[in-house]
Amino acid sequence: MIVLVVLGAALAGLTIATKAGLRSGNTSTEASARAGPQKATLSWRETYGEPGEQLVFTVEEIEVTETGWRARIGIDNRTAVAWELAPNAIPDGTFGLSLFTTGDSSELEQRNRAGTLPAVRAATAYDPELVKILEPKKSWEGDISARGALVAGAWVRVVFGTLIAVGKTPPKLGDTVVWITDHAYELHD
Repeated sequence: MIVLVVLGAALAGLTIATKAGLRSGNTSTEASARAGPQKATLSWRETYGEPGEQLVFTVEEIEVTETGWRARIGIDNRTAVAWELAPNAIPDGTFGLSLFTTGDSSELEQRNRAGTLPAVRAATAYDPELVKILEPKKSWEGDISARGALVAGAWVRVVFGTLIAVGKTPPKLGDTVVWITDHAYELHD
């Protein structure tokens, strides 16, 4: 099941599209440990929309290095409308990673409804360069990455956004979409 949640007035029109999320966070005051170098082959595939009119989001792998992180992702536009891929279009809409305290689906849903989603660790590099417009029946695949440490024990979800429809969207698709993966990967130290 897909859950669509519209954020508050500051982000009017932005839809967070997800099938799952995470449970309320751990309130422990333990010191955070830096996640160590690691690489996970994930092969995640998630869809938004009805069959025949879908956006397909993939995450092949996530890697944490000594200096930052990298994720191999893809977007397949199986809709009849083009989508503008607009990183940094709005504060909460960018491509990158979000860290959660659990891998449970209810945390994401609860935090989304409450407007308390964690900040996106925004990608600063795209290889190959992210296309500006993803035409119907076209796809983009590449690496997104950024410098900076991630927290061991956190659960990582990949954020795809902002996607802005160029034209009239099919029924049941929003005009503006930020996708947060249903799947989550736990970082270790």
